[in-house]
Amino acid sequence: MTDLTRLTIAEAREQLGAKEITAVELTDAYLSAIEAANPAINAYVTVTPEKARDMAKASDGRIAAGQAGALEGIPLGIKDLFATEGVHTQACSHILDGFEPKYESTVTQNLWNDGAVMLGKLNMDEFAMGSSNESSYYGPVKNPWRATGSNLDLVPGGSSGGSAAAVAAFLCAGATATDTGGSIRQPAAFTGTVGIKPTYGRCSRWGIVAFASSLDQAGPIARDVRDAAILLKSMASVDAKDTTSVDLPVPDYEAALGQSLKGMRIGIPREYRVDGMPEEIEALWQQGIAWLKDAGAEIVDISLPHTKYALPAYYIVAPAEASSNLARYDGVRYGLRIDGKDIVDMYEKTRAAGFGTEVKRRIMIGTYVLSAGYYDAYYLQAQKVRTLIKRDFELAFNAGVDAILTPATPSSAFGIADEDLASDPVKMYLQDIFTVTVNMAGLPGLSVPAGLDHKGLPLSLQLIGKPFEEEILFKTAHVIEKAAGRFSPNKWW
Repeated sequence: MTDLTRLTIAEAREQLGAKEITAVELTDAYLSAIEAANPAINAYVTVTPEKARDMAKASDGRIAAGQAGALEGIPLGIKDLFATEGVHTQACSHILDGFEPKYESTVTQNLWNDGAVMLGKLNMDEFAMGSSNESSYYGPVKNPWRATGSNLDLVPGGSSGGSAAAVAAFLCAGATATDTGGSIRQPAAFTGTVGIKPTYGRCSRWGIVAFASSLDQAGPIARDVRDAAILLKSMASVDAKDTTSVDLPVPDYEAALGQSLKGMRIGIPREYRVDGMPEEIEALWQQGIAWLKDAGAEIVDISLPHTKYALPAYYIVAPAEASSNLARYDGVRYGLRIDGKDIVDMYEKTRAAGFGTEVKRRIMIGTYVLSAGYYDAYYLQAQKVRTLIKRDFELAFNAGVDAILTPATPSSAFGIADEDLASDPVKMYLQDIFTVTVNMAGLPGLSVPAGLDHKGLPLSLQLIGKPFEEEILFKTAHVIEKAAGRFSPNKWW
């Protein structure tokens, strides 16, 4: 039998439906792969074999009865930010030690309702704060990719590094992830996988540990565009428990694949040509433009003039919301508690021991910009800039642009504990330079692999769309994927 973990979701769905394989066989193949590879890659922080096999048996029963759901028997990894009933949910933070919720997030419940199987919880940057998956309490995730002829361990990107690495290393068929400033698209780009951040409000945030509530959005990471479309269809829904979720029909995203791009107008923003950008990134961008032109799309130069303010504005808005959201972790009701001489001392000791360096940094920045005397100077200004960034996109779309094509990241994956980045947080923050505008405007953005750099590492392009028009991103990304081909790492683990 061929390695079942190499099947895409679409292929596995077909074979399960035809009863050529069983959900239990598929699940066991993934559990074996995790057991062999996870000590090296560290993608999973918890594996749930008994739960997975029980869910797979139930799936086989439904398939036999002709009652298969859209994801029946498909084994998935779940980012540790999603509440999973009775299963480790700690946002990869020490402060949530031992927390196992008594409820299920809406997104994961949607997946289980469609028949998906849970393999376990995936590593991530602590509280989703990071671009390299190095801030996790459970240690860094290693990228399944390595540069040609090198043994250097590379980061998988962040914060959804565990999700991206698990998909790239064939340790799950697909994974849930979240994106606050690029945390789906950047790790997908670093690992040669496909990631989509849907429009804000497309997926419910209920049961997802909050980082920055006006920016956070759930989405999938998958091996190809079709699989990402299949997963998003199941993840998306309106939810009475999340008033920011939007009551719009969820389209059949998969049906958009293969549609013609003739007559489409693709915008190329001049502001995304940044100083010091490698020539390989520019060449890849030009190649993407050529592929879309060949497919019948019209290429239009556009301007998004407030792009240069997006990163500083994001790093005011996101930490401000984080400092508010993370105030609830105090050692009183759940998670870590370090006793002190009184309640204030207990709060201080618990939070000092429970939060990692990056989380503390962002709490302090956020508390500062919200403090009396600084609120107007920083937070209010950043929100005004956010409105202008959103306006830039609206003007481009109102002028007839259907989607925007940009690079996904300013480089390929870099080394774990890179001295240059470790010593300068701002350089690490610059990893999000191409992605944060999408969150600030609440738009959908998709990262699709488009080539390899001179070191043999994956590079991706980003597509940005109009609100709730994810189908256009899927059909456009499908064209790029067909032209570029698919990429898999050489196994070293």
